[in-house]
Amino acid sequence: MSAINGKVVWITGASSGIGEALAYELALRNCKLILSARNIKALESVKSRCSSSDVMIFPFDLTDFDNAKEHVERAISFFGKIDILVNNGGVSQRSLLVDTDFEVDKKLIEVDYLGTVAVTKALLPHFIKNQKGHFVTVTSLMGKFGSPYRSGYCGAKHALHGFFDVLRMEHQKDYVNVTLICPGFIQTNVAINALTADGSKQNTDDEATLNGMPTAAFVKKLVNAVESKKFEAYIGGKEVLGIYLKRFFPKMLHHFVLKSKVR
Repeated sequence: MSAINGKVVWITGASSGIGEALAYELALRNCKLILSARNIKALESVKSRCSSSDVMIFPFDLTDFDNAKEHVERAISFFGKIDILVNNGGVSQRSLLVDTDFEVDKKLIEVDYLGTVAVTKALLPHFIKNQKGHFVTVTSLMGKFGSPYRSGYCGAKHALHGFFDVLRMEHQKDYVNVTLICPGFIQTNVAINALTADGSKQNTDDEATLNGMPTAAFVKKLVNAVESKKFEAYIGGKEVLGIYLKRFFPKMLHHFVLKSKVR
């Protein structure tokens, strides 16, 4: 097991939810942190609550693909290197496929997939040069199986698994690690901020998310998965069983999900 303590960790989507909770957990472990998201005031608030003084905030938009290389150079400049990138930024969806504007599908791909890929590819040469580095990408159980009201979101999260599986294969020789974190229902604002059919936010929570795992408990499991260099980690409640149903009994999973309250 490789301890994360003292590492330089760059977290996207760090202004709330999983990213925020992870920042607090890693600050306790004396990590040097770079916190990114679009909302600078929220990032400043998170920084002020961290127990470490080695915290830099770096606001940027994941969809600013053309400047990904510059963003990476700026992030590296804070502490001279990056040991771990936590790709956590993203947005969810709550709308039926037939009703959803194509622009919503495009935005989900741009934010959840292409934004992560752009930053990852820009940072990869740094990891190769140093012959070490760890990409930690927060996908979802929806990156392993589907659910109604989340067609575009599922598509983007499935794509992340394909991309990072190949990255791991191609750069194992460069001692680059990849861990895919697949959350189930976690107590965040993911449902509130989810995009609806016309691209507007849902602005309401759902029962499953409200009753999900607290973020503080979730990030401890995330850190354990990273330190163990797991390829994938499925973290949540009984919804994690969907992984195994999909693998061995896909028709059973299909009927189970249709009977579940998934909105």
